[in-house]
Amino acid sequence: MPRRVLEGKVVSNKNAKTVTVLVERKIRDPLYGKIMRRSAKYAAHDENNTWNIGDQVSIEECRPISKSKKWRVIGGKVMGESQALTVDEAEAKRASAKRDLAAAAPEKAAAPAKTEPKAAAKAKPKKK
Repeated sequence: MPRRVLEGKVVSNKNAKTVTVLVERKIRDPLYGKIMRRSAKYAAHDENNTWNIGDQVSIEECRPISKSKKWRVIGGKVMGESQALTVDEAEAKRASAKRDLAAAAPEKAAAPAKTEPKAAAKAKPKKK
């Protein structure tokens, strides 16, 4: 029987010789016909620790290497710098972007307020 091959994105490489791969698939709802995304995470063996977060990899089914590792990385494509951010990094990035926008915006020059003396002709007479 042939071994299954799946493609996914590396979401974690914190363990030694192991990467966590997120595999997404699209299915059609049987009743309504809406196309939905389903995902699963697989622990895959990465012998040389070559893959980083954000890389697209292909994994192949293999004999059990450990309790949770039953897949092996067979190839992939390096996607460069990771786009994954922690919550703190995302908040810091958002705050710095707001500061940059505030600094770059030209300050509104306060125009001198026009003060006109009230004309006596425009004043309405008081009614008794």
